[in-house]
Amino acid sequence: MTITKRLSIIVPLALFIAFVVVALVGLETPQNAPIESQVIGQPLPDFELEGLNADNPGLAASDLRRGGPVLVNLFGSWCVPCRLEAPQLAQLAEGGAVVHAIAIRDERRDVERFLTENGDPFARIGLDPRGRMQIELGASGVPETFLIDGNGVIRRQWIGQIRDEQVPEILAELERWK
Repeated sequence: MTITKRLSIIVPLALFIAFVVVALVGLETPQNAPIESQVIGQPLPDFELEGLNADNPGLAASDLRRGGPVLVNLFGSWCVPCRLEAPQLAQLAEGGAVVHAIAIRDERRDVERFLTENGDPFARIGLDPRGRMQIELGASGVPETFLIDGNGVIRRQWIGQIRDEQVPEILAELERWK
């Protein structure tokens, strides 16, 4: 076999093998390393949100700047994952967490119905009908939950529905920031 004939077999074979290796490396599943939000370590923006009714005075940034660490959950009555995480939020409250909420792009009556159907673990609830706080907190959607320290600084963010296995981790994080 001549050198030219050998090269005509070896070169395409080598190129094919190189292509397969590059394709396999490119298709490898990336690590699920969390991307840290730009708001972590930043003070809460000033805000004051209206409450549901006379019994619920709403939520303001000043409420979150006094005392110990708290959780702030962004939710919507229209959000299916928000309904699914209701038991975990109740577990957090039962475990000693102070959980506040901001109802994003929602109607008062819909929020009240949501709380009746899914429970109300929230110390305070602020209504944000335009979703301004979602934008200011850099939230990509709902549900999202933020840990705020006693000075009003955002220390942690959980994107998406809180799951059962995250409850102990979140309670430990709250202890860490006391």
